[in-house]
Amino acid sequence: MRALDLVFLKKFSILIAFLVAVGVGLALFAHYLNGKKVYPADPGAVRSTLDRIAPEGAVYAGATGAAQQAAAAAAEQAAATANVPFGGSTDGAMIFNDGPCTACHTGGVGGAPKLDAAGIGARVAAQGLDELIKKAIAGFTGTTGTMPARGGNAALTDEQMKAAVEYMVAQSK
Repeated sequence: MRALDLVFLKKFSILIAFLVAVGVGLALFAHYLNGKKVYPADPGAVRSTLDRIAPEGAVYAGATGAAQQAAAAAAEQAAATANVPFGGSTDGAMIFNDGPCTACHTGGVGGAPKLDAAGIGARVAAQGLDELIKKAIAGFTGTTGTMPARGGNAALTDEQMKAAVEYMVAQSK
């Protein structure tokens, strides 16, 4: 090897070493800057994690547990009745007159039986009260007309539907 090649190789090695040192220095500086910045948590990831680790139920123990259990039952009952029409009342007259029933059954709209012996009275005699209640709750499509489930108000309870049908049967006599 010639002397000029050795000089070049020495200077080139020093340049490479300097560039490696600059690269390592920049990487350390970038790591330092990245450690200073606080990134906000992704709300979707946080929600997913909380849903995944949420407890399946609650444990109630002792007097404190009994009080918590009673409060939970009361809150559940309040939530259940909050969306029930007529405040959960089973007054058949109120449900019929103020609810969806009266719109069809007073005028016989869509083949709905009227509140007389020929309408509701004939259906009770032919099918029985329990069958009428079942059809009022589940809905029915027949040759003479259509009864939407729960009279078209899905929030009515089974007890309210039963009370309304019993009221209608009583009025048809």
